[in-house]
Amino acid sequence: MTARTKPPFRADHVGSLLRPKEVLQARDGHKQGRISSAKLRTIEDEAIRQAVKMQEDLGLQAVTDGEMRRGSWHMDFLYQVGGAAKVQDNLKVQFRNEKGVLEFTPAALRVTGKLKLEKCIFGDDFKFLKSVAKAMPKLTIPSPSMMHFRGGRAAIDEKVYAEMEGFWNDLGQVYADELDALSKLGCTYLQMDDTSLAYLNDPTQREYVAKLGGDRQAQHLIYIRLINAALKRKPSGMTVCTHMCRGNFRSSWVAEGGYDFVAEALFGGLDVDGFFLEYDDQRSGGFEPLRFVPKGKMVVLGLVTTKKGALEKKDDLKRRIDQAAKFVPLDQLCLSPQCGFSSTVEGNALTRDEQSAKLRLVVETAREVWGGADAL
Repeated sequence: MTARTKPPFRADHVGSLLRPKEVLQARDGHKQGRISSAKLRTIEDEAIRQAVKMQEDLGLQAVTDGEMRRGSWHMDFLYQVGGAAKVQDNLKVQFRNEKGVLEFTPAALRVTGKLKLEKCIFGDDFKFLKSVAKAMPKLTIPSPSMMHFRGGRAAIDEKVYAEMEGFWNDLGQVYADELDALSKLGCTYLQMDDTSLAYLNDPTQREYVAKLGGDRQAQHLIYIRLINAALKRKPSGMTVCTHMCRGNFRSSWVAEGGYDFVAEALFGGLDVDGFFLEYDDQRSGGFEPLRFVPKGKMVVLGLVTTKKGALEKKDDLKRRIDQAAKFVPLDQLCLSPQCGFSSTVEGNALTRDEQSAKLRLVVETAREVWGGADAL
């Protein structure tokens, strides 16, 4: 089996990691004004050093900072885009788990000015990660579609963007500029996290989009064009993947359904190098949509759940990889957890030891499936 010399790697992971208690306490202290921003960052720095060492010791070839400095996987980025403003409204998101419904009321976003990149977002965070990592440093940012999905047209000031075409053009330019800036800092592995393209497989989510003034049948096509515009000047030497998730908050989810609705347009038309796909339970559907993945594109199978601490069986993972390989060649497949372990600061319902065991299982399984340590 061909060894992977560039990402995504045979054993990979989505990005976020459970925050240690020191970080949680420091964030709380900072919020209450008891510790300075500099002190908080020092504590985060140490947590990131430990997180990087943990990933490298397990044998992962790409490492993240665990998103230790973030409260949210996407909003911390989006609020830093010029023209976007943090607002309070009645936006409520219903997450679900086996016990019922969990309601989350996040701060919302409104576009109040022309969108522009005022600085390299997460640039300083990436520079620190790069300085402490021996393995390849990987940065995760939200997909540009996330600027639009939650609020839709109603969250975009019509005095600023009377027509949506201007909004899409400016948003694509913001991301193209961000990729340029990150490349100058030495970023060669970037992941765009996206819930919208997975959510849109769920009919209830398509109805939600329609209520916000979107197109229930073609919104995914609009988002694909947007992301491709962001990638139009993708720096040479930079690998860009997307991760698609159906919601991840305190071990709960939002959407259900396989990738069937978006698969042909998504896999055939999105100009990324690889797809991290959530496949940890029946909510994710079957592997049949993978038949649309073209040659040269990588699929990272998210077979190991981050929502529960119970460890999967290696043989079960191998059987599922074999099933997926019926629709896309094994040489185009990799393995990862289904999502991050802590998409928000609260984290999922498992321990840090269970988190490490999950990542170790991914590495060990990948070595056995693809032919040893050199094949990762």
